[in-house]
Amino acid sequence: MDISVVIPLLNEEESLPELISWISRVMQENNYSYELILVDDGSKDGSWKVIGELSADNSNIKAIRLKRNYGKSAALNSGFEIAGGEVVITMDADLQDSPDEIPGLYKMIMDEGYDLVSGWKKKRHDPIGKTIPSKFFNRITRMMSGIRLHDFNCGLKAYKLDLVKSIEVYGEMHRYIPVIAKWAGFTNIGEKVVQHQERKYGKTKFGIERFIKGFLDLVSITFVTRFAKKPMHFFGSIGTLFFFGGGVISLWIIGEKVFGLAKRDVVDQPLFYLALLAMIIGVQLFLSGFLAEMISGNSHDRNKYTIKERIGHQLPGGE
Repeated sequence: MDISVVIPLLNEEESLPELISWISRVMQENNYSYELILVDDGSKDGSWKVIGELSADNSNIKAIRLKRNYGKSAALNSGFEIAGGEVVITMDADLQDSPDEIPGLYKMIMDEGYDLVSGWKKKRHDPIGKTIPSKFFNRITRMMSGIRLHDFNCGLKAYKLDLVKSIEVYGEMHRYIPVIAKWAGFTNIGEKVVQHQERKYGKTKFGIERFIKGFLDLVSITFVTRFAKKPMHFFGSIGTLFFFGGGVISLWIIGEKVFGLAKRDVVDQPLFYLALLAMIIGVQLFLSGFLAEMISGNSHDRNKYTIKERIGHQLPGGE
């Protein structure tokens, strides 16, 4: 199969018929074999009923209905689990992502060898209250991740199949799939300018709280991807720095008193107590790293890694 299109949706009953028809037309024009994976993330309108009606006339449709609204990350992850196309393309269901971009994204993966291609909505049809914060967070993400993308949160992306099978998207991490992919070893990440449509039906699911969550998620994913398998490197390094820094200052203050250079008693100097506090914090951080290392050592995916190629053998089951 050439393409799997994964579409998470929430209350999009009006846009679904037009979207499915549009995607089907693009696929037929380009002679792609494909599947449409629709993930209903707890819609309260008639979206699931519409999906049922559309699937009766289109055998390429597969659908998942989540019991409640778990969020876009969970919806994407559930779609990735059943995807089987050589290229997996994600897009939103509100018609703001154009299916006409699919052939270009597919070629960049198959012909140009990218692991992931992210859409860039260079010209956006969104209110300024959404575009300015988005530019700010994209810049921060570029700085922290080292990935040169302009629009990390664009819903229109294309992936190699083995990429989506090698990562897990949870919480609100869908914004940072390129970051997760990079730390999983998929470093060939590209970008394509894509058309951004004006919203035709329904209303945006955008809220200011997404930026607070987005920043916290960025801090979280940066820490987890770098130190989840080696927490002692993080906690131990900082703990050692605090402990030895506090120790050196304490010894200096005590030495001054011993050699008669200090006019005040050691216990009368606030710096001495700050040095002791630094030593205590250092020990606590070191112990935190030790405990985290023990927990990480018992994790089922302690040695999880991604194989790029094989020669002369296959895993059981033909994987």
